[in-house]
Formats: sequence, C-alpha cells, structure tokens
Amino acid sequence: MKKADLVAKMASDAGITKVQAEKALASFMAATEAALKGGDKVTLIGFGTFSTVTRKARIGRNPQTGKEIKIPAKTSAKFAPGKDLKDIKAKAKAKKK
Repeated sequence: MKKADLVAKMASDAGITKVQAEKALASFMAATEAALKGGDKVTLIGFGTFSTVTRKARIGRNPQTGKEIKIPAKTSAKFAPGKDLKDIKAKAKAKKK
C-alpha cells in the first residue's frame, strides 16, 4: 500500500475528503517525527510504539579492501508492533483452517 492508497482508504472510512485525510496523515507524521526528535516515544495501544535507538560509534571493515573504517554514532527511528499487530499472522492462519 502506498501513501496515496492509504489516504484514499482513510478518506472513505472516515467519510472525509482525500485532502482532509492527507492533512491528517501529514499531521500525524509531523507530530511523530517531532516527538521522536524530542526523545519521546509515541505509543498507539494495540498498534505499536515508535521510538529511537542510538548506536554507538564503532570500527568496521570495508568488505572490498579489508581496511578498517570508523563508523560514527547514529540515532534512528524504530517501530515495535503491538500485540494486535503481532497476532495478525496467527489470525490469518486461523482463518484459512
């Protein structure tokens, strides 16, 4: 599913226009990004949690030359699915039987 598909689905389910749905999605994405940059977590119960993870600086190796290289510290976003989202595969298998 692409962003346009998600916007169309949100619009039809909520009974709003696609423009309104796109604004709502953009607002959610901006708020989530701002919270993560601020060091907060965003938890949607049943869906999952957005958080950040910081990797320490380390020494790596260039696979082509074998030479050691410095890899700088990095902070990136992480998503951990909630219980309902984790159980999707189990529910799909149960429906097939």
